[in-house]
Formats: sequence, structure tokens, C-alpha cells
Amino acid sequence: MSKDPENIGQVMRVAASFGARFELTPDGPLSADSIPARPKGKKLKPVAGDFVRARPLRGEKDWQIEEVLERASALDRTDTRGRRELLAANVSMMAIVLAPQPQPDLFIADRYLAAAELMPCKAAIVWNKSDIAPPDAELEDYRALGYDVVNVSTKNTDGIDALREIMRGELSILVGQSGVGKSTIVNTLSGGDIQRTGSVSGANLEGRHTTVSARLIMLDTDIQVIDSPGVRDYAPGLIEPRAVAQGFREIHSAAAGCRFADCMHRAEPDCEVKARVSSGEISDRRYRSYLRLAQINRQLGADRY
Repeated sequence: MSKDPENIGQVMRVAASFGARFELTPDGPLSADSIPARPKGKKLKPVAGDFVRARPLRGEKDWQIEEVLERASALDRTDTRGRRELLAANVSMMAIVLAPQPQPDLFIADRYLAAAELMPCKAAIVWNKSDIAPPDAELEDYRALGYDVVNVSTKNTDGIDALREIMRGELSILVGQSGVGKSTIVNTLSGGDIQRTGSVSGANLEGRHTTVSARLIMLDTDIQVIDSPGVRDYAPGLIEPRAVAQGFREIHSAAAGCRFADCMHRAEPDCEVKARVSSGEISDRRYRSYLRLAQINRQLGADRY
């Protein structure tokens, strides 16, 4: 816990947030030693991973958060009204977890990858529950694009060491659909039961939400992870329409060969992106994923651009 020479508060880390309540820590883990805190004013909205300045309140257990320090990165999403919601801060690695149950939605995975490219931060695909089924063949598309793809099983710990090495030296966030086993992965990495876990339920094998807020956990001296709530859908925060392609490595690269600098890769002539889709050099599914995100961006942000 570092002291400010001007006595304007101590720099701490946000380990968890629960509405207007927060848990602070000097090191990252959410533990019995975490310090309860509340913000000074409604405009301060820290999230897990944030560095903040805080000071103890006289006669109370709570500390008061007085300032959110500059963020190196920010993971956000767009809600159904087109509003930006911040999810985590200072993330340097995004681990997108997929599993055979619930049925993997690669379009959601693509949108998380787009968010990682736009932040920017490193990203990897984690195929969990590999003891149940081998990874989807389409995951090779991600490997071909340069993303790490790790197959893990929390039942027999296959791939856990490989995942640990990818996360070493990073502040990682585990993201993905509800029920893919993010919290179970955290528990396996830690060798204990840090996070509450659940099971896939229902006739359609949809996941249950067991993590209700993002939590920053120290797994090792140089491995920190944020376990985030599962989702049914996801779209990164709204951006300028032509910037959507930057979230797709292969499309952004091919765009340099398009006839028009402002090509959106839909109906424009001499579009190099569409040419590579036709030749199979760019995955048709990834191209459709780009179009979906561009459409979401237009629908939710039509009055902004």
C-alpha cells in the first residue's frame, strides 16, 4: 500500500465492486483482509482492476475512494440502449472461455476478440471441459490468426499449466458464456475453492450465473485474474463504424487492398476483403461476424455517427 507524499490518500487496487460498495486491497486478492470502501460522490465509478486513491473514514471501517487513477486499458460493453458500461480496468490478457456445454457461440467469442484488439490487449481462446469433447474444428481459424488456443480440463487438469504460463505476468480476465466453467478454472489454477461454482442446467443446457460481479484474485506472485460474470450475449462499446474492422485482424489487414479507403466491405466495388472471403482466405463465418458487429454498432449508435 503506497502512501502519497502530499497525504491525499493511499494508492490501492479495486478487487471487487458491488453497486456502490467496493473491496480494496494493496495486492489484488479478495480476502478477509480486503478493505470495504465507498466512493466520494456518484461520479466516481471504479471497477475491478482499477488503481484508486483512498483514505480511511474517521470512526468507520469503510475507506473513501477519492480518485480513480488513469487506466492503461478498459474493457467495456454496450447495453441494449447503446450505453457504455465499463467491466474491468488495466487488463493485459483476455482469456475467452468456450466449452462443449453450453453450446459454444463463436460470434460472441469474435466480439470479445474484437474488444481485445480495440483495447488493445493480448487474447487467447480457452476450450474448457476437453474431457467431454474435443475442441470445435473452427477454433483452428483462431490459431491461424495468431491467437493462443489452449485445451483444458478441470477434471484431470490437462492444459492448466499451459494456461497458467499464458497468464503469467499479466492481469488476465476470464470471459465467456454462462456455464463454461470460468470460476472452476480459477479454482483449479489456485488449487482451492476461491470462487463459487454451478452447473449447466435446463433442456437447452444453458449456463447458470454463479459469479455475480467481477473479482480480482491473486493466483500467484505474478498471476492475477479477474473472474467475470457469464453472459448470454456481448458487444464491445460503440466505436466509429469504420473502426469495427480493426477488431478483426484478417479483415483489417486485407482492407489495405480495398479500392476505397472508407470501404465498409459490404457492397463496395473492388473490395479486397470480399475477394479474400470468396477465395476462402478469410473465413466466411468470421466475415459474417464482422458484419453482425458492424450492424449492432449502427443500430445502437445510429444517432452518434
